[in-house]
Amino acid sequence: MKLLRSTATVGAATIVSRVLGFLRDMVLARLFGASGDTDAFFLAFKIPNFMRRLFAEGSFSLAFVPVLSELAAAGDRRALKQFIDHVAGTLLAVLLVITAVGVLAAPAVLAVFAPGWALEGRPEFGLATDMLRITFPYILLISLTALAAGILNTFERFLVPALTPVLLNLALIAAALGLSQRLEVPVMALAWGVLAAGVIQLLFQWPALARLGLVPRPRWGWRHEGVRRVLRLMVPTLIGSSAAQVNLLFDSVIATFLVTGSVSWLYYSDRLLEFPLGVFGVALATVILPNLSRKHAERSAEAFSDTLDWALRLALVITLPAAAGLAALAEPIIATLFQYGRFEAEDVRMAGLSLVAYSFGLPAFIAVKVLAPGYYARQDTATPVRYSLVAMGSNVVMNLLFVGGLLWLGFAGPHAGLAAASAASAWLNAALLYRGLRRSGTYTPVPGWWRVGLAVTVGCIVMTVLLLWLNPGLAAWAEARAGERALRLGLYIGAGAAMYGVAAFLVGLRPAHFARGGH
Repeated sequence: MKLLRSTATVGAATIVSRVLGFLRDMVLARLFGASGDTDAFFLAFKIPNFMRRLFAEGSFSLAFVPVLSELAAAGDRRALKQFIDHVAGTLLAVLLVITAVGVLAAPAVLAVFAPGWALEGRPEFGLATDMLRITFPYILLISLTALAAGILNTFERFLVPALTPVLLNLALIAAALGLSQRLEVPVMALAWGVLAAGVIQLLFQWPALARLGLVPRPRWGWRHEGVRRVLRLMVPTLIGSSAAQVNLLFDSVIATFLVTGSVSWLYYSDRLLEFPLGVFGVALATVILPNLSRKHAERSAEAFSDTLDWALRLALVITLPAAAGLAALAEPIIATLFQYGRFEAEDVRMAGLSLVAYSFGLPAFIAVKVLAPGYYARQDTATPVRYSLVAMGSNVVMNLLFVGGLLWLGFAGPHAGLAAASAASAWLNAALLYRGLRRSGTYTPVPGWWRVGLAVTVGCIVMTVLLLWLNPGLAAWAEARAGERALRLGLYIGAGAAMYGVAAFLVGLRPAHFARGGH
């Protein structure tokens, strides 16, 4: 139950962040629409945001937390503090160099991520370059924030790190509403909002660290044994944690060759996918990594397996209906949240296509977040690397096949092929991770999975049929006012969730199916 409570705490805080994130995107859609300017900002923000997920929340956290957990379990407070100080100093020095290179070489960096714009000389390239110089230092600030969050999560202080993303949303909303009209190029305000958010997020962690007595005093520590262990783990985890992020970024690279608006359509649909992924997937991964690390250090193999089993069952029960609901209500959700001002009906239709494609990969995206800690907690970083390379390679091939095929067929939204390829490669990655844990004997499913799977499947089918029957079509949503859209969507979601719960319960899903492992 302790794991469930911790997951609920992180999930609740993340819900606040995601709701504000939707409010942020509603403001951006109303003020800027799906235009060349928004394409430029979303790509200028995606590059440091990609590096944040790759380095800060990805390879660094996955390498740092297991080592920190071992030192914390050993009980040597002085060694623990020295380790934190040396990691902080080394990380800061490396990030300063990376940030300086990124700012100075912004055009070259952007050319890698937006080759279509560079080759065609489109105006989005110059605008995105200017904004990238402002947003790139965010990677330095947010990586230090991730260091602080890793310390707090290890000591089971989950709330403050989970609330930190709220500040980014508030900063962007403030920049859009308060600064954009004061600038010659209004969209530049969003870049300044990102930079300000990085500073605020870092400062927000400090009081909680001070209460633990673990505020870092940065010291260069390249030769420190703990730092070297983190670095050794980071190199492979950098690849192992990057599959989904590289796939999503590669989508944007190809989208720069497609029609104007493609980057924005993928952004808005990805943002909706990020809601369940962030509220539940990230929350669950955040909670189980330090827990699995402790159980591995204590050599509790059965408890380790039970924790993975509990997390996978919980993920199945929540993510499959979430994916079905997103697919069934893709256009109504996008219309309710974004179809105002400069965001038009065609934008709703195009973003809806990519959201449906992304939604099929939601269970796999979350399964990867649950399964990967089963390797990283045991400091096995080589195996996920191999699987991630296979997934990334398959994504590249499927991107070209799917988009090329849709273009050949004359399909109106070829960008949806990018989302479909990302979803398919995520399923491949999850399947490989699962098979590896089973073959090594690290994970053994607890009896009862067949009943859980049957109940969830029946519940999803019944819920999807109901939602499709209730949905009156895009034209009806466009004609309705904002309040009516929100009320109708809320009723549909509530009815769908209730129908899913009742159907799953009647087939046999019970709370007892989640009793083991969550201790």
